[in-house]
Amino acid sequence: MNQQRTEPMAIDRQAKPGAARLLLALGLLLALGLLLGAAMAQAQTLTFVTYGGSYGRAVERAWIEPFMAATGYEVRVEDYNGGLAQIRAQVETGNVFWDVVDMTTPDSVRACDEGLLEFVPIESLPAAPDGTPAAEDFAPGSRSECASLGIISATIVAYNEEMISGPKPSTIEDYFDLEQFPGRRGMRRVPVVNLEFALLADGVPLDEVYATLDTEAGIARAFAKLDTIKDQLVFWEAGAQPPQMLADQEVVMSTAYNGRIFNAQVLENQPFTIIWDGQVQETSGPGIVAGTPQLEIARELIEFVSRPESLANISKYISYSPMRHSGNELVSTHLETGIPMAPHMPSSERNMGRTLHSDWAWWADNRDEMNERFAVWLTR
Repeated sequence: MNQQRTEPMAIDRQAKPGAARLLLALGLLLALGLLLGAAMAQAQTLTFVTYGGSYGRAVERAWIEPFMAATGYEVRVEDYNGGLAQIRAQVETGNVFWDVVDMTTPDSVRACDEGLLEFVPIESLPAAPDGTPAAEDFAPGSRSECASLGIISATIVAYNEEMISGPKPSTIEDYFDLEQFPGRRGMRRVPVVNLEFALLADGVPLDEVYATLDTEAGIARAFAKLDTIKDQLVFWEAGAQPPQMLADQEVVMSTAYNGRIFNAQVLENQPFTIIWDGQVQETSGPGIVAGTPQLEIARELIEFVSRPESLANISKYISYSPMRHSGNELVSTHLETGIPMAPHMPSSERNMGRTLHSDWAWWADNRDEMNERFAVWLTR
């Protein structure tokens, strides 16, 4: 009986070294598998950079989440405030960790000229549902060679109805009229759009605004018009500020992004009204940062975002228009409220009475100089 009890114990002691080695090997294989899996997951993780706030949330829901569901790729979304400084630093140092960046057309043109973005051939973008090629499905001159088709947004003037009794402002001239509509004005702390607003309010026709800005006299004229309201200006930098300033009654009117005011109107029931007269429309779309290690995935994302249905999906969350003609035909209702979105689009016929399309080429050539002159004006 003793021998029977001890034999299994002897066999167990002899087996332990082999079992330990087997367990160790299995453990190493498991660890290696986990490391490889993590590396592969990291290798297939794309960083998409866009503007924050309500627009950033709309981008995530309309583009990023559907793309991840369709492809299985992981996309990390980060916010930025525009400009090229961070992109330039990454490309110049060879340390590219942003893969795709959503940017205005003037910025994408400059970035393309500097070699900061990969080329996006128009032939690589998807056709419209009826087969119309992408090149024929958007307004001529509305994109750079290094960015996909995106959205149309507008900088407008909005006011708080509760602060204005009697006649209501309805034109861009009214924004500069302190006599009829006294009170402080909100204005973004940049020259873009403000110079255009000033010239329009000073009587310059739409088709002569940029020709006027091409002259020293025209630039002086724009700044002189800004001087007439300078002591009543409250400057803003982030898109969330104008709705807050209007809600707090810190200002009577403010320049603002139309999508921000729309969201305040429909989601927060704020008593705001948009003055569409004199709106300045800008275009934007995502571009691929030169040198990204995720080039193929980035191209897949660009193709996905450029589909008319993807661009139209933005309008389910915020009132920005698709750049593609076929995308406009797909605009439907706001997802949360169910209201029809077409009347709230910058490109809606009812809102296009006096509309200026931002000249991205002019701003690509003159932004740095205008920034300097605007900074000097601020200190005067």
